[in-house]
Amino acid sequence: MIKILKIIYFNLRLMVNRIRFFFSINWIKTLYFNFKMFPFKIAKQLPVYFYGKVKFSNLKGKISIEAPIKRGMIGFGQKFERMSVSKGISELFLAGELVFKGHAHIGKDFFFCVDKDAYCEFGFMGCLGSDVKLVCSKEIILGNWAGIGYESQIIDTNSHPMMNTETGEYYPMKNKIKIGNHNSFSNRISIMGNTKTPDHCVVASNSICNKDYTSLGSYILIGGQPAKLIKNNYARDWESEKERLKKHKRVKE
Repeated sequence: MIKILKIIYFNLRLMVNRIRFFFSINWIKTLYFNFKMFPFKIAKQLPVYFYGKVKFSNLKGKISIEAPIKRGMIGFGQKFERMSVSKGISELFLAGELVFKGHAHIGKDFFFCVDKDAYCEFGFMGCLGSDVKLVCSKEIILGNWAGIGYESQIIDTNSHPMMNTETGEYYPMKNKIKIGNHNSFSNRISIMGNTKTPDHCVVASNSICNKDYTSLGSYILIGGQPAKLIKNNYARDWESEKERLKKHKRVKE
């Protein structure tokens, strides 16, 4: 009898979780985005899910997925962190080109902007936490298994013309950003133009990244304002986490 009750309880719990998941998806925005941005053959598989409230400010750009198409493989507004409540302020501005190399996940209350003529690329299992602002005016590339923590910002432009008051020379307004594979960025980090990180890099919270760190080599911890080398031979144990992260973040097929 107890065994039967356990089976019934398990099935009921599974059903409730499926119902909750179904209603967590913004189906109107999900259907609209997929069928507007992809060819019908891809759109009907619904590779991109939008969760919760989101505003589409611009959808004149281009999106492509350079990987086998799976339902819900890319999630915008996805809940995968401890904070479960959303402010409902997510906004997508896509006027340039956005490329995904596989599954990717963007947390709640995001601001995601790819300007006209700009290029943004996410590697496999690329991730932005909640309240992250991404502003791509020239080029931003995230490698495979690159994750940026909540309340951070990744911005490749200073948005305003800046000049040398002695020479009258103008500084570049836009500079590329390239994040390496297996990068782990903590929370409240500012990633600015000219940032380039090596593979297997960890960045401490509240840091400012604004230059090329690849000469420091892999397996490093950097941090500070601006960020500098803190420790060598330092790495996140990705191999022990990968299966858990896949199970936790990817939609079950």
